[in-house]
Amino acid sequence: MSATSPINGARLWDSLMQMAAIGATDKGGSRRLAATDEDAAGRALFRRWAEEAGCRVITDGIGNLFVRREGSNPDLPPVVMGSHLDTQPTGGRFDGVYGVLAGLEVLRTLADGGIETERAVEVAVWLNEEGARFSPPMMGSGVWAGVFGAEEILDKIGQDGARLGNELDRLGWRGAAEADHRRRPFAAYFEAHIEQGPILEHEGMEVGVVTGAQGQRWYEVTITGQEAHAGPTPMRLRKDALVGAARVVDLVNRIGMEGGEEACATVGILDVHPHSRNVIPGRVFLTVDLRHPENATLERFCRRFTDEARAICDGLGLAVEISEFWHFPSTPFDATLVGRVRAAAENHGFRHRDIVSGAGHDAVYVARVCPTAMVFIPCEDGISHNEAENIRPEDAARGCAVLFDAVLATARAG
Repeated sequence: MSATSPINGARLWDSLMQMAAIGATDKGGSRRLAATDEDAAGRALFRRWAEEAGCRVITDGIGNLFVRREGSNPDLPPVVMGSHLDTQPTGGRFDGVYGVLAGLEVLRTLADGGIETERAVEVAVWLNEEGARFSPPMMGSGVWAGVFGAEEILDKIGQDGARLGNELDRLGWRGAAEADHRRRPFAAYFEAHIEQGPILEHEGMEVGVVTGAQGQRWYEVTITGQEAHAGPTPMRLRKDALVGAARVVDLVNRIGMEGGEEACATVGILDVHPHSRNVIPGRVFLTVDLRHPENATLERFCRRFTDEARAICDGLGLAVEISEFWHFPSTPFDATLVGRVRAAAENHGFRHRDIVSGAGHDAVYVARVCPTAMVFIPCEDGISHNEAENIRPEDAARGCAVLFDAVLATARAG
């Protein structure tokens, strides 16, 4: 850790541990699903800390929370940091949370030092980044950036049957501010995050300078055959939907394995109907997640998947429906802001490298309408979306020091 950084690494770590205690799981992780009482408790703690640091609290109509430290020129759009406090059902202590609390530590450090900026500096807590309880993910940033309509998102029904808009009303999260980048523009946006992969740790790097995010395309697939008795039905006469699904799963894996080092392809959900030991499956639902940092390559993956999946099912006498559920293209981040992150890492003498994000983040949607950059720190064994997710206090402090320098340079830029 650089001796020149004014940020308080011990305070940052203590805040992370206090937040982790809300919704703590038996295996050391956190469970704060979006718009639940646990999520609300996490926000309440963050809000109290922000108010103690002298910040003003703003909530918009979709439930995004912003805390604001005023600048000398209130007419200028703010420089914003942010991420999310909601987690996966068996989530870790740092995914998203690190970015929010690193942003809070920047605000605390500015207050401690009496440092004045021309632009206001804010921290955003985006609604439902994870998409675990309500889908799709990145709802709050998506509405703000104009990717989704507010009413469309407010009407989403969660896995537990709850309507999102009703939950926001219950929690008092429907604020007066407009969830619209045209009404509340940002001058710049920074997001600090754990890498969620093994590259930085494997290469002995202390900071990742994120140059952009790879594209993603998600599909929902339903394969339909014919249910029949597992005993009397000859193999040659079967229309087994699970056999077709197994071959599609293998296809997805081959696309990823043959697509090069930066390719990722995953089947995350597999539901078999009627789920009986002695009935040939008549219907299978599965999800497919394809990713690559180059849009043309991702499009090629998608064409191969849809063409070969249909051919597999046709050959087995099965019907198949393939629908695109969600997608975003590969997203380059702003060269000037990325340069400030890189310069901050260099000035502190931190070992760093450029890296492309393999995961989706709120920064991806924000980048469509606002200059954006990200800071990555290593996570142990690259594990994330897992209760075993872990980082080192010194890495948390390094990432926050880089964030502080990049934000301060931008907020003073006028």
